[in-house]
Amino acid sequence: MANVRVAVIDDHPLLRAGVIHSLKTAGDFDVVAEGGSAHDAIAIAQNLRPDAILLDVNMPGLGLEAALQISKAHPNIRLIMLTICDLDDCVATCLEAGVAGYVLKGTSPAELARVVRSVCEGESYVTPALAARILTKIRVRTAPKAKAQSPQNDLTSREEAVLDQLALGLKNKEIARVLSLSEKTVKHYMTSIMQKLQVRSRLEAALRVKERSV
Repeated sequence: MANVRVAVIDDHPLLRAGVIHSLKTAGDFDVVAEGGSAHDAIAIAQNLRPDAILLDVNMPGLGLEAALQISKAHPNIRLIMLTICDLDDCVATCLEAGVAGYVLKGTSPAELARVVRSVCEGESYVTPALAARILTKIRVRTAPKAKAQSPQNDLTSREEAVLDQLALGLKNKEIARVLSLSEKTVKHYMTSIMQKLQVRSRLEAALRVKERSV
């Protein structure tokens, strides 16, 4: 398989160099560009179309603004926030902006590489210490709309089955194997599920299942 093409954007040169070194050392990443501002991130997305871009929330031009523009113009680019910000609202806002991964600085090089691979395979990720708190935020924000429209009641039995497997942490390929479906069919179901649940990421969809059991 081809290496994952990654861009690293952070306004701290030393930290940026460390992240780049970690990804290169992992052996299956090509760091195609680096930068220190939201403007750099947007330009790199436009000109190079990497598989993934690592961004910091607090950098010149704001990482969130870059995420919003990139996710809208280039939805196939996977966005990962690598930041020190552990505020609930910050995480939730980034997810709503189209960010697929949220990782706190200080994570190990091996874990960072694993997260980037997973996100590039279509998964979503939030540092575990933050995930439970984000569930509460998502429940508060979506409860009135969910009650009024009951989008989950519109899921078919097969979509419910796919959603249940997603909540267990399975990837599309694994879900396909468990349910005796093709991976393409699972992707089709996932698109339908996210539309019906009115969520923007697989993570939010999985949290919606856990929300039912709380």
